Amino acid sequence: MFSVRALVFAIVVVMAFVLVYPTLNSYVRQQAQLADLNAQVEAAKARNDDLQADVDRWSDPAYVVAQARERLSFVLPGETPYRVVDPETVPDAPVTADGPSSVIDSESTKPWYTSVWESVAVAGKLPVDATSTDPATDPAKAPPTKDGKTAADDATDAPTTDAATPPTDG
Repeated sequence: MFSVRALVFAIVVVMAFVLVYPTLNSYVRQQAQLADLNAQVEAAKARNDDLQADVDRWSDPAYVVAQARERLSFVLPGETPYRVVDPETVPDAPVTADGPSSVIDSESTKPWYTSVWESVAVAGKLPVDATSTDPATDPAKAPPTKDGKTAADDATDAPTTDAATPPTDG
């Protein structure tokens, strides 16, 4: 059935497969990696072209003016700014005796940098807390004096007078 030639041929084919498979497998993986890297390079070039187009747009003065108007709500001298309000997002204006009041309050018509500055000013102030006390007004929180007593100890040692009864001379 099997001849010696067929057996030798099968052994040679198996040996060739064992020797060539790792190299061929590496070649196929490297080709796939090369294709992925080429795709990444093309995507990076496309992104670079888009970014360069954005940079080129910023060199156009008309584009800069349009962006300042859109992003920062700038207006040119002599223009009247209008703010269009979506009626679905703005609550109904309360009706007063004179008629409906303004939907937009004075706070919302301020420029953005005014509200930022106000928040910086508010952040710089110390909070007024009802639970914190000043050592000058609370003798229990005052530091001890030279003789080791606190202002609270001095207050308990001092004679007390009732505000309802005036002190007597005598």
